[in-house]
Amino acid sequence: MNVRGGEVAPAVVGTPTPLEWKFSQVFGERTLGEEVQEVDIISAIEFDKTGRHLATGDRGGRVVLFERTDTAEQCGGNRRDLEVWDYPVSRHPEFRYKTEFQSHEPEFDYLKSLEIEEKINKIRWCHTANGAVFLLSTNDKTIKFWKVQEKKVKKISETNTYPSKAAGNGNAASSSVSSSPKQYLSNGGSPNQPYNSSINNDLSFPPKGISSLRLPVVTSDETSLVARCRRVYAHAHDYHINSISSNSDGETFISADDLRINLWNLEISNQSFNIVDVKPKNMEDLTEVITSAEFHPSHCNTLVYSSSKGSIRLIDMRQSALCDSHSKIFEEREAPGSRSFFTEIIASISDIKFLKDGRNILSRDYMTLKLWDINMDSGPVATYQVHEHLRPKLCDLYENDSIFDKFECCPSGDGHRVVTGSYSNLFRVFNCSMGGTEATTLEASKNPMRRQIQTPSKPARSISSTISRVVRRGDSEGPGFDANGNSFDFTTKLLHLAWHPSENLIACAAANSLYMYYA
Repeated sequence: MNVRGGEVAPAVVGTPTPLEWKFSQVFGERTLGEEVQEVDIISAIEFDKTGRHLATGDRGGRVVLFERTDTAEQCGGNRRDLEVWDYPVSRHPEFRYKTEFQSHEPEFDYLKSLEIEEKINKIRWCHTANGAVFLLSTNDKTIKFWKVQEKKVKKISETNTYPSKAAGNGNAASSSVSSSPKQYLSNGGSPNQPYNSSINNDLSFPPKGISSLRLPVVTSDETSLVARCRRVYAHAHDYHINSISSNSDGETFISADDLRINLWNLEISNQSFNIVDVKPKNMEDLTEVITSAEFHPSHCNTLVYSSSKGSIRLIDMRQSALCDSHSKIFEEREAPGSRSFFTEIIASISDIKFLKDGRNILSRDYMTLKLWDINMDSGPVATYQVHEHLRPKLCDLYENDSIFDKFECCPSGDGHRVVTGSYSNLFRVFNCSMGGTEATTLEASKNPMRRQIQTPSKPARSISSTISRVVRRGDSEGPGFDANGNSFDFTTKLLHLAWHPSENLIACAAANSLYMYYA
């Protein structure tokens, strides 16, 4: 972090060239006028660390896996195919449907008289092993650990215990037996004689001998994908689970609800350790709740969690068993005179993500996207306006509950850009490099540039500039309209998206449709 002349430089250096986003493919595209079933709406998206697999979860409790098909690993492996991959390929990234399984079912908590819906809240990939992929999925109360691998389908060939069936297998000797007027048992006996007297001097054999007995043979020519639930982590959360995060050690993960964060071992499902507990002795004293939690990408002892007051706390599990006291807290100073009824609501952080370098944190609240440096807790190093044009409509958004929508955010693999969703199935890509002003608005459709808006992202150079920009409300567009004059549809919202870990490839969910774009 460089501080010169009172200005704070953004954490990512180097200004990449603007990207031209193109449509790649869509799964589950709706026809015009088609009604979307509630259970089919996508509620979680996640790429694995290699980028070769993509998982989605929906409100019906299903997890669907997609597999990359246009990489060198997927080609046949012969020399000619491998030589083709030595040259740049102009074709766009392609994924194919791999498999799906029912992760969660609707349940009922009889003690609390509470229905537990099957909706998948989060999906997180775990380390792969022996050709199998592992992932965690959770609904409001229960986390499950899944193993998905290819298994050979075993088939048992037919036997020829009876001569009449052996003829169908093309055996010449067995066919002669079946045509003989005299019947013989499989052990050489005769049906007309008792077993004890079947072996005697009067026993006659077929001219070519007794048909040989074929034992069952197991064949496995075909393969199929099998999903098996390895562990179920239940009964550890009194409130709805909002986050799960895999640790870099490959052995543990965390789960967070409104008031607690638990640490689990993947191999132990009946025990977890409570590492954060913000529940007050008197619930009337409750002022904030946990909204999201994330492990550091490389330091297994470090994690961050966000709150409904807009603060981010960094904790080190080496300090104490119960990490109620944080190592650092990141929050933005409130501008004098800017407080209103909606201040705390729109300040609530809905999602946080570590950038790949582990030094920067990306957070999303209702109005903005913020970039933080873990070495500077005085304020965000950059702020990107997402919903500033909706500020005059906060009353309407409160009335229809849209102000409580939880939008996710995601950084690119190289850390140069960030993306988040909005209404009317729009999503925005910002350049977070030093001096970058790129801010592209795209629509989740086959023509993503149809409602494109190129406006400066206005990264904050200092805390004072961020505060002054919040006060200046005249920069916002008219209520309910974007810069192109298009009205916003608050019923269509793009909440969930994911960025490929190593390429400029974004997957986003618009209701039950999964769209992919590349640049």
